[in-house]
Amino acid sequence: QLQLVESGGGLVQPGGSLRLSCSTSQYTLDYYAVGWFRQAPGKEREGVSFISSPDGTTKYADSVKGRFTISRDNGKDTVYLQMNSLTPEDTAVYYCGADLFGDGSKWNKLDEYDYWGQGTQVTVSS
Repeated sequence: QLQLVESGGGLVQPGGSLRLSCSTSQYTLDYYAVGWFRQAPGKEREGVSFISSPDGTTKYADSVKGRFTISRDNGKDTVYLQMNSLTPEDTAVYYCGADLFGDGSKWNKLDEYDYWGQGTQVTVSS
């Protein structure tokens, strides 16, 4: 059972930045594509970004293109989400999911993912 752990969330002012991490300690992430999703209060969970493995193909939701960057360090079994120019609309719980051999064709579909983390809260407020 792959266990994912998200970290790096917190409170940040509008225009600020955060870097989220998604990691696992028991098994390698080498064979898993990883997606970042977020869920704001009263809203459905939505896809934010995706990165495949090993080629590192990336995808982004239109709402975050140019502001967020996803990357991975397979040596550390960690996927990062660098979030810049944050706005209050980015406030949500952020989750990472792992998709075994995922190619990204349905990257923003929840049921494509085999494992999920517990989430980390991101709050953008002045």
